[in-house]
Amino acid sequence: MESIPKFLQGILGFTGEGLDKSKLLASTMTYIVPSDKRSQLIYFRAGNSSAEMICFSLCRDGKLMRLFPVGAKEASHVSLAVVEDLSPDSKLEVLLSAPNGLTGFAVVDIGLLEI
Repeated sequence: MESIPKFLQGILGFTGEGLDKSKLLASTMTYIVPSDKRSQLIYFRAGNSSAEMICFSLCRDGKLMRLFPVGAKEASHVSLAVVEDLSPDSKLEVLLSAPNGLTGFAVVDIGLLEI
């Protein structure tokens, strides 16, 4: 069976509503596993242009899967050591939380592998 790489990528503006209030970063930051495949999250890269820490949340079917905090004017690269299968039809969403009123840009590059 051939594996197919998939990516969620973008440079996206944000306005924070509080570190305790995650919201979908953008409509382009969702991925649904095809009904005849499984998928695995392979790596997560993100940058933060703002002057304060922000936090990315990866949710699967509406439930928290991983948290990725990124410091002020910093970037993060995480190659995932714990890789779990995402079942067919699972929905992955990238949410962002940031201090209330904080604005900036998030640079996102997430790698997945369809199996």
